Amino acid sequence: MALSTIVPQRKKIKRKAPRGFLKRTMKQQKPHLRLETNGDLLVHLNCLLFVHRLAEESRINACESKCGTIKKEHVLAAAKVILKKSRG
Repeated sequence: MALSTIVPQRKKIKRKAPRGFLKRTMKQQKPHLRLETNGDLLVHLNCLLFVHRLAEESRINACESKCGTIKKEHVLAAAKVILKKSRG
C-alpha cells in the first residue's frame, strides 16, 4: 500500500459534558420537567455558547477601555448586554 492510502484509526473521544450532573441538577430544580434523551446536552451547549459570547463581549469592552486585561467591570457590562439581547 502506498503511504497516502493508509487511514489512521479513529480514537474514541471521551464525553466532555458532565451528563450525570446536568440531569441530577435539572431534576432537583424542575422535577416535573420531562426532557428528551439529549436534552441535557442541549442545555450544556447553551451554557457554553453563553460563556463564549460573554468572553467575546468582555474582550471587546476591555479593548474599548484600552485595558490589557479583562476586569470584573468588563464582564458585568457584557453580561448586562448579552442578557438583554437573549430575552428576545
